[in-house]
Amino acid sequence: MAQPLTLKQAVDSIMEQAREKGWGLKPADVNVGEKIALAHSELSEALEAYRKGVMGGKDGFGEELADVLVRVLHLCGIYGVDIEKELATKMERNKSRDWRSADRLHREFKG
Repeated sequence: MAQPLTLKQAVDSIMEQAREKGWGLKPADVNVGEKIALAHSELSEALEAYRKGVMGGKDGFGEELADVLVRVLHLCGIYGVDIEKELATKMERNKSRDWRSADRLHREFKG
């Protein structure tokens, strides 16, 4: 079984795989809109797996979520985003965020 990775280690590993497989290593190598669309497609596949009750294994919910992370972390590597720093900053910001408006919008959307 593979050892757990930090986000930085995952980015480095994904960029090595990108080098080997020709996925692109710098902004000029990729179409960012296409890369985001591919991440979205992985989220859709995760939803389908969840709806079918397939939580683990090949094409399961967990694997599809991992695919989302691979797509996102590949973009982080290409664009030099320090995702560990960005995530920590966002989580800290969320501590003081007023979630009542977001909850209200969610309830209105649900009908």
